[in-house]
Amino acid sequence: MTWDKTVTLAMTGASGAPYGLRLLQCLIAADVRVYLLLSRAAEIVINTETSHALPQGMSEQLRYFTQFTGAKEGQLVLFEREDWFSPVASGSSSPAQMVICPASGGTISSIATGASNNLIERAADVALKERRQLIVVPRETPYSEIHLQNMLTITRMGAVVLPASPGFYQNPASIDDLVDFVVARILDQLGIEQTILQKWGE
Repeated sequence: MTWDKTVTLAMTGASGAPYGLRLLQCLIAADVRVYLLLSRAAEIVINTETSHALPQGMSEQLRYFTQFTGAKEGQLVLFEREDWFSPVASGSSSPAQMVICPASGGTISSIATGASNNLIERAADVALKERRQLIVVPRETPYSEIHLQNMLTITRMGAVVLPASPGFYQNPASIDDLVDFVVARILDQLGIEQTILQKWGE
């Protein structure tokens, strides 16, 4: 089966795993193919902040996320952290859009300096050098001057920094509502139709 849109979704070790997992659900529901990248720290954070207990091993994790999201065959692809032969590692085949949600300060720093020490950093580097869409969702607070400088640097490179800062004008009734606020803003940036958050003025 072919897909009209493919998005790379990376989750790193910042607090905020529910944002990334909800975004993954919404992308799959929107019939988007997802290339999923997880850092080791992200696995720990997912197990700590949510009710999920990720299994060990790539095939087991892929099966777990496929069941969690209801993804169709081939719709969700999980890559190893150092799979340099994956599509996201090359400008000739990487998707036009990438989201890092949540994005740790260390990951943002590596992107700002072009470190490319793992596949997440390399995929982000590719997105920037190919002038493709890169959305970075930090959750750190407060920000140090280092964080602010790195975010300014990647913004000037073309990335969109979208902090996980939910608004309250929708009168949220639950944590899920707060998560959906941020995820809806990400989907809006990606140009993916969403109904989880009513647009302002509607």
